[in-house]
Amino acid sequence: MALPDLKSLRLLNHVPPRLLSAAERYLKAVPKVRELLSKETDSLLSELEGDLKPYRGKMPAYDHLPATGRERGEVLKELQALQAQEESRWREGKVSGAVYNGDEGHIDFLNHVYSLHSQSNPLHADLWPSATKFEAEVIAMTASMLGADAANSGKPAQEHICGSMSSGGTESIMLAIKTYRDWAREKKGITKPEMVAPASAHPAFDKAAHYFGVKMVRVPVGPDYRADLAATKKAVNRNTIVIIGSAPGFPHGVIDPIAELSELARRKGVGFHTDACLGGFVLPFARKLHYEVPPFDFRLPGVTSISVDTHKFGYAAKGSSVVLYRGTELRSHQYFTATDWPGGIYFSPTFSGSRPGALIATAWAALVSMGEQGYLEATRRILETASAIKQGIRAIPELYVLGDPLFVIAFGSDEVDVFKVMERMSERGWSLNGLHKPAAVHLCVTLRHAQPGVVERFVEDLRAAVEQVKLNPGEKGTMAPVYGMAASVPFRGLVSDMLKKYMDLLYKV
Repeated sequence: MALPDLKSLRLLNHVPPRLLSAAERYLKAVPKVRELLSKETDSLLSELEGDLKPYRGKMPAYDHLPATGRERGEVLKELQALQAQEESRWREGKVSGAVYNGDEGHIDFLNHVYSLHSQSNPLHADLWPSATKFEAEVIAMTASMLGADAANSGKPAQEHICGSMSSGGTESIMLAIKTYRDWAREKKGITKPEMVAPASAHPAFDKAAHYFGVKMVRVPVGPDYRADLAATKKAVNRNTIVIIGSAPGFPHGVIDPIAELSELARRKGVGFHTDACLGGFVLPFARKLHYEVPPFDFRLPGVTSISVDTHKFGYAAKGSSVVLYRGTELRSHQYFTATDWPGGIYFSPTFSGSRPGALIATAWAALVSMGEQGYLEATRRILETASAIKQGIRAIPELYVLGDPLFVIAFGSDEVDVFKVMERMSERGWSLNGLHKPAAVHLCVTLRHAQPGVVERFVEDLRAAVEQVKLNPGEKGTMAPVYGMAASVPFRGLVSDMLKKYMDLLYKV
């Protein structure tokens, strides 16, 4: 009996998931099959190792502490060399997302703020009351931007929009799901909690489900790539604790029908979380610039929490986000307290105990130095740039834009392998994001792309990449096969194993 190869395994894509899972367990128990699968993934990843470890053999590497400490000037010189080698692509605007501002003066300003508060820690509020001042004000400013003024009007203080800061969007999302789990257990007696999220919702929700014992119920998106309202209604049951919507979703850059979804949640008496990690500092200003932005924030009575990243389009330093709640009673389920520890009373609002007060300070400094006018101008530049990029993509006959995005632009193709197009773009210095279901690539437009000449260079390189793939369809690459396998192999456990090996590779010295 001949062993299956990955190409033949792809024929199983239409088999029901439950049968596939059973088949995968059976096949992986066969030593020769397990050996084949391991060989295939190891072969793919070995080709990536050189790209992932470009400094190996060129710079000192340490797997033990040096016997004596190195001279600080020498260390700084090495760090500066690494920075110089890595910053060119994002400075030139060749990266999707990742660096959202990148202006040298803005970076120098944030670095100065960080240095002033590098030792502060809000865990010790008596030593650094400035850290709690900054955090409270970042939360208040962000809440006001996302509809808190309207939501708070006429309401008692305990029902006002409130929140906390976290280390990033994933932590904000995980905090919200932990909060809903504990709220539902205490208030509704739910011991087998479930959340309902569209297929496009960020994997941070799956991560939260995995960590906190919440069942994830994924529902499909419609032909416009927005959450399917009818499917969501059908998925809600007595164990549902929260419904999810994105504004916009990371893959396709479209905004889910938040008004309808949150009203469903309100009628059902469950929470509704808007994931605005990506769009929270763009959409309010886009609306003021008269772009068509559907309602997504606390102006909707069914929205009970929002995550929004200050370190993306808020232009703060990496490592800061905000999670907001409708009322202090809901937020209280996020908190942790320990009252019987011999070390004294202990409490913390988020997962971390000690937190870097310097990052909170840089978020505050970014918000107050930008001001509303600064965010309006930044948003105007980004959306005008995105419009030009969409127009350029649509002018390439082999490509099409998915949905109707504002500033996160996904494109696919029925004529060429879009992952090979992405690889050819990578050879031209571009770092784009590959998507699955359907196969596509996206560019998250930032201020880096609003620089003169970037749009023209992107469209020109994209057109050339498409033409290269058309003329050389069998041309191999490194990442294209990995994305292709992940998109087409039906056994998701196999893909998961490959990703774990990829992460192992990252940790090699």
